[in-house]
This record gives sequence, structure tokens and C-alpha cells, in this order.
Amino acid sequence: MEGYQAGISEFTDSDSIVFGISTDSVEVNTNFAESLELGFTLLSDVEGAVAGDYDVLISGRVMANRVTFVVGKDGKVAFVESGMGAINPAGASSACAGLD
Repeated sequence: MEGYQAGISEFTDSDSIVFGISTDSVEVNTNFAESLELGFTLLSDVEGAVAGDYDVLISGRVMANRVTFVVGKDGKVAFVESGMGAINPAGASSACAGLD
């Protein structure tokens, strides 16, 4: 999250919106966002519905794998990065810059 916060201007310059989705509660996400002074919203998916729709739930748990998605204005997924690479905003930033 810190990487995305540090490079937030790269996303806003490309007319992109950054937000995070976690299976943590609203309270946990609020505290986490405040502790990092995030300038973007964290959404709570406590039942794992969104994580399930994007097929990123960890099997047998209501917890998601670490994944970054870039979704174009047309609603189509334009970029996906998972694992430790998902915490580095470079790929997502590049993908956002290439969107119309």
C-alpha cells in the first residue's frame, strides 16, 4: 500500500482511480488506512464476494491473495499482477498510462 501511496500522482495524472479491496472489516481497513495516511479508499469485502468473483480467494478461507487489477473504463481487465509483484505499483501505473 505504501508504494501506491508514494506514487499516487502517477495514477491521478493518468485519470485513474486507485482503491484497495480487502476481506478485512471496515474498522480494520479504516485503522490501516489511517496508520499509513493513505490517500485512496480501502473497501471491505468481508464475505469474500468480490474476491470470489475475481477468483483470488485462498482456498477454504475468506481471505484473498495479493493481486492488483487494472480495469479500463470499458469494464474489462487490462492488467493483472499477483504475488509480491502486486505490491509494486510500476506495472499498474504503466498499464493505467496506456489506457484510453
